[in-house]
Amino acid sequence: MTHANLSMAPLRNKALDLLKWLAMLSMVMDHLRYVGWSANWLYVPGRLAFPWFCLAIAVNLARSHALAVHPPVQWKYLTWLAAFTLLAELPYRLYMVGEAYTLNVLPTLVLGLLLAQGWLSKALSVRVLGLVSLGIAMIFSQYLMFGFFGVLLPLACLLVLRRSIWLAILPGVVCLLSNAWRQILDGSSWGDPISLGALIACLLAPALGMALLRSPPGFAVWPMRRWAYAIYPLHFLLLLGLRYAVAF
Repeated sequence: MTHANLSMAPLRNKALDLLKWLAMLSMVMDHLRYVGWSANWLYVPGRLAFPWFCLAIAVNLARSHALAVHPPVQWKYLTWLAAFTLLAELPYRLYMVGEAYTLNVLPTLVLGLLLAQGWLSKALSVRVLGLVSLGIAMIFSQYLMFGFFGVLLPLACLLVLRRSIWLAILPGVVCLLSNAWRQILDGSSWGDPISLGALIACLLAPALGMALLRSPPGFAVWPMRRWAYAIYPLHFLLLLGLRYAVAF
C-alpha cells in the first residue's frame, strides 16, 4: 500500500469494535442461562446484545453511505451473514433444544440490514430489496428471532444515530417490542426484578450504545473482523460441552 493510499484508509473505529465485543459478551451471558445453572438474572444483561448488534449494523451502513454517493448493496456483508446463518442453525438447535421456536438471530439481522440499506439508498433495486425484506418480516415474523420489530431495529437505530441521544428512546421502544414485551410488562407490573431489569435494559440499550460510540476508549481494542462471525455457531457448541460437563 502506498503512502497516499495509507493516508486515505479509514481509521479503525475502536468504539465500534468495543461495542461489538460487549454485544458478544452480553449474548454469551444470556445463553449461559441454558447451561444448567440457576442464573435467570442473566436475562437482563442479555437484552443488550441484539440492539447493540443492530446499532453496529447502523454504524457500518451510515459510514458506507457517507463514503459513496450511490452505495452499492453490501453483497459481501450479506454473503457472510447468510453463510453463517446456515452454519449456526444446527449448533443453535442442538444447544437450545426445547427452547428454539424460531430461526437463529442471523436471518433477522440480514433482513434488518436490507431494510435499513433500502431506506438509505436512492437506487430502485436496493429499495425494492428493502421492501421485500419488510414483507418477509411481516409474513414470517413468527419464525424470526425478535420478530417483525427485530427487523425494524437496525433502521430505528440508523434514524437516530447522528441525532440527540435522547431520541434513542425510539429504538429503545422498538427493542422492547422485539423482545417478549408482554411478559416483561406483565412481570414489571407486579414488581418482578428480572422483568423490571429487562424493561430498563431494552429501553436504554440503544442510548448506552450510542453513548459508548461517542466516547472512544482510551485503550487498544482487538479489532473484530470477519473471523468473528464464527463466534456465533462456535459459542453454542462450547456451551453445549459445558452443559454436559456440568451434568456430570
